[in-house]
Amino acid sequence: MSHIATRDALSFLDAAHPLPPLTTFALRVAVVTAKWAQHRRTRKALGQLDDHLLKDVGLDRRSAQREARRMFWQG
Repeated sequence: MSHIATRDALSFLDAAHPLPPLTTFALRVAVVTAKWAQHRRTRKALGQLDDHLLKDVGLDRRSAQREARRMFWQG
């Protein structure tokens, strides 16, 4: 989920019925955690692609490995 979509969804929820601060905080934590998990999964998968598939997506082995080594919290 993109940052803008997340913000829009939370704004919609707040406008429809204001959420308690703890609920808003919990939702934000859940969204960030889901983003980090997605980063981890996609980077792990990228690191396992063979050269032919990397070429299909326009990356070389070195670039793919550099991206795969990034930490999950790095956007």
